[in-house]
Amino acid sequence: MASTPKKKEIVSQVPDFINVYSDGTIERLDDKPKVPPSPLDPQTCVSSKDIFFSNDPSFKARLYLPKLTQNNQKIPILVYFHGGAFCCESPFASHHHKYCNVVASQGKVLIFSIEYRRAPEHFIPTQYDDCWVGLKWVASQNNNETKDPTNCDPWIINHGDFNRVFIGGDSSGGNIVHNIAIRAGAEELPCGVKIFGAYMNHPFFWGSKPIGFEKVEEFEKISEFANLLWNFVYPNAPGGIDNPMVNPLDPKAPNLATLGCSKMLITVGGKDRFRNRTVLYYEAVKQSEWKGEVELFEDEDEDHCYYMFDLDSEKGKIFIKILADFLHL
Repeated sequence: MASTPKKKEIVSQVPDFINVYSDGTIERLDDKPKVPPSPLDPQTCVSSKDIFFSNDPSFKARLYLPKLTQNNQKIPILVYFHGGAFCCESPFASHHHKYCNVVASQGKVLIFSIEYRRAPEHFIPTQYDDCWVGLKWVASQNNNETKDPTNCDPWIINHGDFNRVFIGGDSSGGNIVHNIAIRAGAEELPCGVKIFGAYMNHPFFWGSKPIGFEKVEEFEKISEFANLLWNFVYPNAPGGIDNPMVNPLDPKAPNLATLGCSKMLITVGGKDRFRNRTVLYYEAVKQSEWKGEVELFEDEDEDHCYYMFDLDSEKGKIFIKILADFLHL
């Protein structure tokens, strides 16, 4: 008698984000459809293309170049880290593609949007390491005298201003920005490149205990999700949810004075579950001995990453202008 096939069951998950099944298959619930690059986006006049910037392992990025007024015009470079809870999404997703087109156009920046590896196939700190590799590759394009076609890109070489290199990200991507900025304060980038500015939109930070003005009841409610997510993407993390990568306010975390950039923009929604922790991070940066300039923008009536799917709304346009102004200065 033939045996009955085993029923496919969920063995681990982050609700609304990802399911891992008993047969090893993975269902990413939060993934959006992917779209190809465009030689010329009709709405923004931004050109985009995909490139490989590493072969071992294989890494891709999507580049965005806004319409320029001069042939050899130099513009700021933004190395961008997408969101998606470290386990979902892609730089090629439709909403990230639209977002980068708009930011490149309004901010007049060249964007290098990195495809980093995701959990659970690759646990943290892989995501941070992949993004560091991408940033190092961009920096290596400065003073590229060999013009080796297998390891350079003409958009970056011809139009990138290496004195104005930015890093930026949303949600988990904002968390990555913090960790990359800390690493840049301790390690040198190639060719003398420094990170000029960093923006963190609605970053994911947490910890094991409420601090500052955080209320215990609200904190405990949010902790259920925060701990579940962190344990999923970084099982057995040293220090658990107080690991410095997710809790930069822990006493054992690197000193915020070592942040490796000159200016920073932090944004948050007033209804975002991580709002309080983000504001506390902003205040900690301000009160540290860091020599840079930091600013905070909060929309009190909005939730986590509200702008990402509503870029054409009035509030979406205001948000992009704030971001563009930061990248212009």
